[in-house]
Amino acid sequence: MTLLCIETATTTCSVALFKDDVLIGKEENYLENIHSKLLTVYIKKIFSENNLKSGDINYVAVSSGPGSYTGLRIGVSVAKGLCYGLSIPLIMIPTTESLANGCKKNSPVAKNDLICGMIDARRMEVYQGFYNSDLNLIGEIEPHIITENSYLQILEEKTVWFCGNGTLKLQHIANSKNACILKDMPISAEFLLEPAKFKIKNQIFADVAYDEPLYLKEFVAKEAKTVLK
Repeated sequence: MTLLCIETATTTCSVALFKDDVLIGKEENYLENIHSKLLTVYIKKIFSENNLKSGDINYVAVSSGPGSYTGLRIGVSVAKGLCYGLSIPLIMIPTTESLANGCKKNSPVAKNDLICGMIDARRMEVYQGFYNSDLNLIGEIEPHIITENSYLQILEEKTVWFCGNGTLKLQHIANSKNACILKDMPISAEFLLEPAKFKIKNQIFADVAYDEPLYLKEFVAKEAKTVLK
């Protein structure tokens, strides 16, 4: 199995190539507004370095949001173009799930802990998804406006691992014993592997013609609602 993974939901532009679960190539850049210039360049570079052609890949997995409207549009469009042209399956993975998987891979997450994948949505707003240690989504992926009371109730009951570029807004819970804030964990296409493998195993593929990124709200919208009761 050769799997190409694309991550453009944030300022990160990341491409990873796997051969039978082994990472054989990865290219990343963290500058803003660079996706349109670098994404296809990175893909061609990885193929060239591994003596592969685009026709040698079996699946394409792409981070499908929430996140940057422009970044998502570019990443999903490139992924769709490859899958349509090569007649191969498209796998769309929520960005919060990719983050949760990265957290689980790089942190000592206990069985009863929760993981919150968190994407910056400007001002004091984030896009967030809560997952258990098996990476099952709890509730919905939704926008949330950070206040001084955010997450206090859930942190009384559970240890929560917060990851993603939205964690910089969590100063009010920084001293909570149950809050594990991974401010320095990057977002990477590499984290798409395990969720993609699950979808391949269960034959859960996106519709290249009709499935769209998870934008959650209109490009200019600002308001949101909380996720946990």
